[in-house]
Amino acid sequence: MSIKITAELVKELREATGVSVMQCKNALEEAEGDMEKALIILKKKSSNIAMKKADRNAKDGMVVVKENGNKTLLLVLRTETDFVAKNADFIDLANKLADIAINEGIDKMMAQSLDLINVTVQKVGEKIELGEVKEVIGEVIGNYIHNNKSAVVVSLSTGTKELARDIAMHIAAMKPAFTNPEDITEEDRKKVIEVFEKEVAESDKPEEIKKKMLEGKISTYFKEQTLMDQFFIKNPEITVGTLLKNSNAKLVSFVHESIM
Repeated sequence: MSIKITAELVKELREATGVSVMQCKNALEEAEGDMEKALIILKKKSSNIAMKKADRNAKDGMVVVKENGNKTLLLVLRTETDFVAKNADFIDLANKLADIAINEGIDKMMAQSLDLINVTVQKVGEKIELGEVKEVIGEVIGNYIHNNKSAVVVSLSTGTKELARDIAMHIAAMKPAFTNPEDITEEDRKKVIEVFEKEVAESDKPEEIKKKMLEGKISTYFKEQTLMDQFFIKNPEITVGTLLKNSNAKLVSFVHESIM
């Protein structure tokens, strides 16, 4: 005896899951009209779909930043294409995960993430995976987001939110490899020296000049790669270090994540 699946049942299941009408109808038929069983069937199928897409490359996605008091959270959600990264279901998922993390804790979000992601995979048809999730706590926090693909969160011990945002914007643009000169290790120097030694060796200058050229190239490179020594993008006449000093502010930390 066949079970009559009403439009009302299909609508109820669709509203609960967000998947297509046909998927809801098929699940209800398989569950013989039992709503709870149909939900389990769809959950199982979404997990199976996600598993089949597991070996794909999630090279696109979006970055979300959420604030709550003195706490700011940065979350990266990855997918295969920019088309899906702009999909409303994908954007809703990224924001929902970030909201849970900032309001209820990262561990609670992680515990729920797989089920939430699998349902959205069933809707959009691409691999989705959770990327980096970072939390910044501080007295003064500012952030900068560029096209939902790159985000920086900066924490200052003193200063203003506007200053923190300006420095976050600078970091997003200049991508410093180091914060302070003392962060540069001997291993870092060794690698850079090896690169520039080859470049200088090709010159026909005297050895003494080559030595000075090498020292100059190394010094310039590290200044360009060190946040405190970089010229501030909104005022190239001063460095970021000078900007902070003039503002009686101190950098505590920053996080920078982007979709590559």
